[in-house]
Amino acid sequence: MRIGIEARLLLLALGAMFVQQTFASLGRNLPTVIAPAIITDLQLDTAWVGVYVSLIGLSALMFQLGCGSFIIRYGALRMSQVALLLLAGGLAAASTGSIALLALSAIIGGGGSAISTPASSHLLGRYSPPRYAPLVFSVKQTAVPAGLLMAGLLGPAITHSAGWSAALNAGAIGCLVFAVLLQFTRKEFDSDRVPSRRFHFSDFRTTFTSVLATNELRNLSLACFAFNGLQTVFTSYFIVYLVELGHSLALAGLVFSVAMFVAVPCRILWGWLSSTSLAPRPTMAGLAFGMAASALFTGLYGPFWPVLLVGFVASCLSATAMSWHGVLLAEAARLAPPGMRGMATGGVLSFGQIGALLLPLAYSALLYLTGSHGLGFAVCGLPALVVGVLLARK
Repeated sequence: MRIGIEARLLLLALGAMFVQQTFASLGRNLPTVIAPAIITDLQLDTAWVGVYVSLIGLSALMFQLGCGSFIIRYGALRMSQVALLLLAGGLAAASTGSIALLALSAIIGGGGSAISTPASSHLLGRYSPPRYAPLVFSVKQTAVPAGLLMAGLLGPAITHSAGWSAALNAGAIGCLVFAVLLQFTRKEFDSDRVPSRRFHFSDFRTTFTSVLATNELRNLSLACFAFNGLQTVFTSYFIVYLVELGHSLALAGLVFSVAMFVAVPCRILWGWLSSTSLAPRPTMAGLAFGMAASALFTGLYGPFWPVLLVGFVASCLSATAMSWHGVLLAEAARLAPPGMRGMATGGVLSFGQIGALLLPLAYSALLYLTGSHGLGFAVCGLPALVVGVLLARK
């Protein structure tokens, strides 16, 4: 009977965190998915997309470094609700069309998206059998491409029929509704919270330095920097890249959605391999080499490339750069000190947010100086190549 209860709690936790991460992914990425329409309407330069995304990365870094104590004090479920409310507020602010509120939306939404992953990792770490944690975390993390798939399909469609502001407000409503629905599971899932825990400004330093204490966590942090940085460039600029090559927003969104769909089974596949046949380290090394090669080929796109070939290369990039999360997060949770899964995961992910901050800025600078999207993709794939070499070494 006890095993049955544990299995049901695991499935409930996995389902709740899957939907939480789906809306978190949708909320963070919807503005960049429909960026061509926003850029045209507000008469902005395309390079400003990188600035917007880097603001998200900077905000996410600060929130991720400081959220560990809040997760322990208020509970992972409560902080999941806070994350969704912040994302809803960010989308609503962006929908106004004000440049100042667009910048504010990046800060608010970045904070919400940053909290969502450490909170969900802390919660699932309580209920996941250690052996199958990579698979469980990978299933949960398939929510990220699921949210991107929704954004790629629904964002352009709503934008075409009702305008980009309506698309952003629809995303905000979805985040808000599910934040309320999560309340029904809080009694069980926040039963481990420690109300006496207090936030200290030293938590920023502690979270950051805690993952530098061991070689394994340092390697994970470097991998997260490279992987998350390239992922952010991919999700932020891919649709803009295709539109500027002459494709319609609807077709670009469809190609992007197909690529995101590929990431769903791939995340589960890599998690299953890491739970059964391969150790997490060689799995991540293979993914690093794959995403570096895919980024290079993405950079070679031209206006006369067949759409099927464009989609194939994008799917290869998605199968690697969008599919590493479950393996890396499960390994971070495994290596974390007891009761500190949220903080350790936040520390590793903080390096990922540095990548999400710096690589889009580098891409934007290259785009501004050369006008080339291809060069940006090729350069932003280089850190993944370095990580692949590092992880392949014994």
